[in-house]
Amino acid sequence: MSRIDDSKDFIPVRIAILTVSDSRSLAEDRSGQVLVDRLTAAGHVLADRRILPDERDQIAAQLRLWVQDPEVDVVISTGGTGLTGRDVTVEAHRDVYEKEIDAFGTVFTWVSMQKIGTSAVQSRATGGVAGGTYLFALPGSPGACKDAWDEILLKQLDFRHRPCNFVEIMPRLDEHLRRK
Repeated sequence: MSRIDDSKDFIPVRIAILTVSDSRSLAEDRSGQVLVDRLTAAGHVLADRRILPDERDQIAAQLRLWVQDPEVDVVISTGGTGLTGRDVTVEAHRDVYEKEIDAFGTVFTWVSMQKIGTSAVQSRATGGVAGGTYLFALPGSPGACKDAWDEILLKQLDFRHRPCNFVEIMPRLDEHLRRK
């Protein structure tokens, strides 16, 4: 079963937060703030924070900028993962991914089922990797952000988490780019 290995040192990662919304300002961004509060409480570093409208090209462009930034290890977006016509965050993420982390969406759905039942099928939460950077797209509700952080990301972004975690393989995520 999963556990924290206290014999290992915690390694903070640098996380950028992107809120996708046509209507929210930074002051009204409850979901983004939930993520900022949780990542900093866990000991990680807020690398950047932005709000963008539900525009696929703009979202993908910002994701690419962060992927190229050596000061960003992880990007978490919130909003735009639903089924309506303006929900394009998942498509923008997939425009950037080199590899999708299929099980992230599956585990998020399982976690959501415990809280909201079959309404969980309406979320398209996703995760992937590009250029050695992890990217995660979460729904826009504060509750969904809490669930994703508390039940998945808090553990997977902790180097001490066993039996395995995202941080320990971070140095190898872009090895295919270094092999020539």
